[in-house]
Amino acid sequence: MTKRIASACVTLALLGPTCAASAQQQSVSDVLTFLVTNQSVATGDFERDRAAAVATSDTISRALLASLATLPITTSSGAFVYRLNPQLGTVERATRSFGPFFLERALPTGAGQASFGLTFQHMRFTSLDGHELRDGSLVTTANQFVDEAAPFDVDQLILDIDASVTALHGNFGVTDSVDVGFVAPLVTLRLNGSRVNTYRGSAFTQANASATSTGLADVVVRTKYTLFDEDGAGLAAAVDLRLPTGKREDLLGAGSTSVRFLGIGSIDRGSVSGHANLGLSFGGLARELSYGAAAAFAVSDHLTVTGELLGRWIDSPGGIVPVSADTPNLIGVKSMRLLPDSATLSVITLVPGVKWNLSDTWVLAGSVSIPLTTAGLTSPFTPFIGLDYTLGK
Repeated sequence: MTKRIASACVTLALLGPTCAASAQQQSVSDVLTFLVTNQSVATGDFERDRAAAVATSDTISRALLASLATLPITTSSGAFVYRLNPQLGTVERATRSFGPFFLERALPTGAGQASFGLTFQHMRFTSLDGHELRDGSLVTTANQFVDEAAPFDVDQLILDIDASVTALHGNFGVTDSVDVGFVAPLVTLRLNGSRVNTYRGSAFTQANASATSTGLADVVVRTKYTLFDEDGAGLAAAVDLRLPTGKREDLLGAGSTSVRFLGIGSIDRGSVSGHANLGLSFGGLARELSYGAAAAFAVSDHLTVTGELLGRWIDSPGGIVPVSADTPNLIGVKSMRLLPDSATLSVITLVPGVKWNLSDTWVLAGSVSIPLTTAGLTSPFTPFIGLDYTLGK
């Protein structure tokens, strides 16, 4: 009897009447904040509830920005590398493989050589820090009697988040040692969500909202200088400047300029090549350490099979954890809220793929990115397709 009275107090005295809500046409950031903060579970501590909801919304936004505004971009280097043969006085292809997808290779493109490409990848985010987003199991707020196994009043969030990224990239060999390149990504981000309150087994949809944004994300301009290049082995240094061309409110851009200093090592031995990158970024969303290794095997002069391992450490919270506390004025009741995890974000991704020389200097590329960690916002796999053209042969 005491529990029934306490439950009624939670619902009537603290909560009051509720009604379903829906967001009007707003930015993606506003809609996300609306869904996370529009709650109905009454814990008797409005300020703490509000602060926790806002912090959770900010964490999800940062996780989205880490996946979109600062996502690892395709290499700007072309699939073909050429060298001047001094004995013959002609330009010839210097490598059999077409190189990796996302890692840079140290070997220069060659003076006067230019390449352009168009890529597409689609991300279907299903979890945040291991918490499922699409099946309604993400509990944001709940009240539970300490001697019961399950909460009696629960707010659950459903988020369907998809993103498509189309990127134009180009690269030009200024000299035999200096390359300049760019990557310009166009992103379409779709968010559909709802918040459902379940009280003693009776579910009520409290809020629905959706938003779509399409626009230019942050453009990257790159300069690479080859320090050493001999007998298929090379060392290079590069500087990436990521410009704040994407809208922060639509989660398409970090909102400020960032710069990345990158060290590159490559070795090419006939049909097999290996590549390693180590980078440090400042500005933008947060400090970031990026690292990766790749191997490419030229099955033939027209087909290359690749495998890449990409790692990112971002100095920013990217996860959420449930935290429980006693409910004020209700003896024997605990309230659960979501709060940001204080740990920094660490992500590792495996990328197998193939590159096929269609004709002349046209190369068709296809890969899939598979996350090996559950930190941050996660898509089970991300398909990637690209077309690369090299001119100036």
